[in-house]
Amino acid sequence: MDALKLISDASLKENVPVIEIGDTVKVHVKIQEGEKSRIQVFEGTVIAKKHGGISETFTVRRVAHGCGIERVFPLHSPVVDKVELVRHGKVRRAKLYYLRDRVGKAAKLKEKLV
Repeated sequence: MDALKLISDASLKENVPVIEIGDTVKVHVKIQEGEKSRIQVFEGTVIAKKHGGISETFTVRRVAHGCGIERVFPLHSPVVDKVELVRHGKVRRAKLYYLRDRVGKAAKLKEKLV
């Protein structure tokens, strides 16, 4: 087990931002289209974080054209180029799945003043 832990610690990314539940983030994702690659930005609210260490993932939710879209991103994946923090949200839950049932202003989170 110690050898596996050493390998996973060595492959962790540097400069990983501290992402909390309720934060609004911009995730820059590398998209491979044939031989070309480009960066696509996915902006939304972090509604869940799972696991830890090398297998840590976070779920980002946004509403586009009235349809809710959720994507799960591995935090240490080479596909995720960078994660920008837009604002902190004030929350009291570990998972924000209740936002799925809300529409419009009811789905907004108050900003946490640091």
